[in-house]
Amino acid sequence: MGASNSFELLDKKVKNWIWKKEWESLRDIQEQSIEPILSARTDVIISASTAAGKTEAAFLPACSKMCETTNTGVFILYISPLKALINDQYRRLQSLCEILDVPVTPWHGDIPKTLKNKQKANPSGIILITPESLESLFLNSSGWCQKAFQNLGYIIIDEFHAFIGTERGCQLQSLMHRLEFLIEKTVPRIALSATLGDMNEVAWYLRPNKKIPCELIVSTTSRSDLKLQLKGYKNSAQITDDTEPALSLIVNDLYTLLRGKSNLIFANSRRRTEEISAMLSDKCSNDSVPNEFFPHHGSLSKELRESLEHRLQEEKWPTSAVCTMTLELGIDIGNVDSIAQVNPPHSVASLRQRLGRSGRRDDAAILRMFIEEDELTSKSHIFDLLRFDIFLSIAIINLLLKKWYEPSSKQRYHFSTLVQQTLSVIGQYGGVRAEQLWTLLCETGPFVRVDKSLYITFLRTLGSNDLISQTRDGQIILGAKGEKLVGHFSFFTAFQTPEEYRLEYNGKTIGTLPIDFPLKEHQLIIFAGKRWEIQNINEKNKVIILKKNTQGYAPKFGGSGLLIDDIIINEIFNVYMSKQIPIYLDKTAKNLFYEGIEHFYSLELDKKQILYYENSIILITWLGDKTTLTINNLLLKENLKTIYFTGPIIEVKCSIEELKIAIDNILHNEMLSNTLLANDYKETQIGKHDLFLTKELCDLDFGEQYFDVKGARDWLLNCYNNLIL
Repeated sequence: MGASNSFELLDKKVKNWIWKKEWESLRDIQEQSIEPILSARTDVIISASTAAGKTEAAFLPACSKMCETTNTGVFILYISPLKALINDQYRRLQSLCEILDVPVTPWHGDIPKTLKNKQKANPSGIILITPESLESLFLNSSGWCQKAFQNLGYIIIDEFHAFIGTERGCQLQSLMHRLEFLIEKTVPRIALSATLGDMNEVAWYLRPNKKIPCELIVSTTSRSDLKLQLKGYKNSAQITDDTEPALSLIVNDLYTLLRGKSNLIFANSRRRTEEISAMLSDKCSNDSVPNEFFPHHGSLSKELRESLEHRLQEEKWPTSAVCTMTLELGIDIGNVDSIAQVNPPHSVASLRQRLGRSGRRDDAAILRMFIEEDELTSKSHIFDLLRFDIFLSIAIINLLLKKWYEPSSKQRYHFSTLVQQTLSVIGQYGGVRAEQLWTLLCETGPFVRVDKSLYITFLRTLGSNDLISQTRDGQIILGAKGEKLVGHFSFFTAFQTPEEYRLEYNGKTIGTLPIDFPLKEHQLIIFAGKRWEIQNINEKNKVIILKKNTQGYAPKFGGSGLLIDDIIINEIFNVYMSKQIPIYLDKTAKNLFYEGIEHFYSLELDKKQILYYENSIILITWLGDKTTLTINNLLLKENLKTIYFTGPIIEVKCSIEELKIAIDNILHNEMLSNTLLANDYKETQIGKHDLFLTKELCDLDFGEQYFDVKGARDWLLNCYNNLIL
């Protein structure tokens, strides 16, 4: 071990473990983390790439501190978003804990009761747990939790970025706050993450009340080199026996480039994941070679997913996983040679996390992107003319290299998670006063946007659904339905997967789609290569009735539900303006790039944001999805017919004068709000427990998630001043 002042601060037993591992030196984040973690006076955020030693950076000093204590009980509580990651960390920590002579206990639904019972009988050492299992402990073993965690020294949260801004993240914030309330002490929190944007914002998510300071530790070691290629493909406008769809060409290249190695192939939907996996498997079969391409997504059984993960870990055979977001996080899956991304990723943060799975063990990270565009015809729309997906991909790569990542909104109310946490607290303590609930969960907890009067309205709604009731002395207790809900194992989960809706045309089912984005009747979508208009949405039976639509251009539907940020759209504009072609584009991608540049300047989009046609006006906002969707919906409220596309493009079917009148009405309507726009949607129940809430409360949260009236009005004011009469 090289010279290190920090190393000398560690406990002798921990140093012995490091010597046995024959480490030559500590990594930079491990050096930096030791002193602040040992001080136990501050929260700590450790940000570094995958396989940079973040786990050891947290556990080495935390375990050293544990060696100093003579107190009984659990000393380290490790919280992970994934069971598989817990299993992986359990294996990694066993040798250290054997030297320290302390137990490490994995704790989730798949762990045998014998292991848990051993920890329950004599609480000590380290517990590795999911938020859902911690929720279950609070409800079913609150007294044990109070005793077991009384001398808790640290809470370590792995893959912290996966929690930020989500229902599950809000649940985690609440659980950590409730734990400190239960044991009446502040416990230092250590967050580990490979992907972070604004570090100060992350500190807020780690502890919203800022009760103690937070130290930010960012790796100063630059990661391995990045090898990058973006390949372009064209879908032919005329399908003949001699033409191959772009996806077939992509699969051919995936097979040629990746066979014989271990890779992760990311597709943006489960349906596309299965499609690509099946086509690659068929190619192996046709060539009479063993299959090495397998799907991995949330709908598959646990056994199938774990079988593939073990195959990747063993590194005995070349293996490529065709996956969704399920393999973004830090499960140890061995040495992956490269990452393939089919069509643009959902976000910069997502791409960064995916890239972190390649280039482990100091090898260069390899990223290949496969982007398809439609061949241009005389009827092609501006979205195709601009080659938007090519430029979106380039913009995301640019921002990745600049180390920018999407910020998370603090504006959400998270009422669905508040339902869960309110019922959980009541179930934990048996009965609680309304004032105490609000103080714990809202005033000092994570639901800071919910004031006292709004929370009273919220409680009355729960009461009307028989989830809670009130005793004569003012205690809030669980109602009959509340007891039934809390008593079911599914209650511990704060989130739900998107609902699958059945698509019908002329009484026949043509497919299903996960609905994770705001839908309205008369909205245009693409499905199975055809354009459709939504005729009716039946929320009760989860059915969407379609009719054919041949006019205009519809958005490519069925994505992630994630909104593209303003900064990404602005970077797309900058790429057009610079005209600089990236060196990592292949020949087809270069041609698509040149086509996009040519049409950008022929349409004078470097100067204009409004294009005039005979029967319509096209608005190019150069803003993200949230503001552009808001502009679209404000125009719809003025009874204008619009077609909203993926990206910053809205087509309005009206005259200039009609548009000007509509914008003038919008600018002078002081009643407009995000909530008012949400009210136009029949279905604003997007959270797991929203079905217990009034439409008004659902609209409030829905509006904050999807709309930005202020930003939209600012853009429309500028648009109004530039309209030609």
